[in-house]
Amino acid sequence: MSYVTLAPFVAKRPWLSSALKPLANWYANAAGYRQLGLRADDLIPEESETVQTALARLSEKERYDRIFRIRRAVQCSITHRLLPKAEWTQQEEDVPYLGPLIKMVEAELKEKDDLNAITLQKKH
Repeated sequence: MSYVTLAPFVAKRPWLSSALKPLANWYANAAGYRQLGLRADDLIPEESETVQTALARLSEKERYDRIFRIRRAVQCSITHRLLPKAEWTQQEEDVPYLGPLIKMVEAELKEKDDLNAITLQKKH
């Protein structure tokens, strides 16, 4: 899940953050996943080992909620209907829950690779 992001650059500049926030909210609403009851982290592909490890670290409730949201969205997609507006994911509810775990797993794997690459030299 390593990718280039401008988030730290924008976060350090409050004027830029406040200018881009309405655009970001518009884009998230236009993407359509909130109308299906999904969160942004529900859209992360599960094929990589890193994501699989992060999913295994989710709490039992969070794992159940994720599966429920995905199954409900698939059912909506099959029937070509959106959820009632009361059931849409609100902006306040759309918080990252999987991204931080993925970053932690990536950091652990990098640390493990770095430790495995260490070469020891004996002093004579």
